[in-house]
Amino acid sequence: MTPVSRLTRLPGRLALLAIIALLSACGGGKTTRPAPPPASTQVWPSVAPNDPQAANAVLMRAIGLVGTPYRYGGNTPESGFDCSGLVAYVYREMLDLRLPRTSRDLAAVQGPKIEPKRLAPGDLVFFGNKGNVFHVGIYVGEGRFVHAPSTGGTVRLDSLGGPYWKDHYTGAKRVLN
Repeated sequence: MTPVSRLTRLPGRLALLAIIALLSACGGGKTTRPAPPPASTQVWPSVAPNDPQAANAVLMRAIGLVGTPYRYGGNTPESGFDCSGLVAYVYREMLDLRLPRTSRDLAAVQGPKIEPKRLAPGDLVFFGNKGNVFHVGIYVGEGRFVHAPSTGGTVRLDSLGGPYWKDHYTGAKRVLN
């Protein structure tokens, strides 16, 4: 290759290098991402929801809200969510289903209690201790659920097999019939 032909290719190579530098800069900043949930040794059977279309709508909306800030009493994406606000919002927006506003009232909703091995996508999972329910999430399958965990956090996916959640699991309810 002659020196002249190398010079004519130089602008193309510089442009390519500039594009590579810009793309790498997009991912090069310091970002904090939550650690992936620990792998659970429990095998979670795949149980089909009674209404797959409704369950899919609920799950897609709930997963789409991952990253929304937590806010006590919050019940919209704009204001943020607490756990029961997230559940009530998703079911109201996707299915026009009006659910109670608190995790305790949600746990009291009429319907069958579900054993962990029978969980289906769209079921509500509850957490608490000593007979009290204080947290709720939406089961998505494979032992994972979407929820708004606590002040300073965001809506996220967690594993039912995680140490805290496993120790505080109190049951589940099926609201999709």
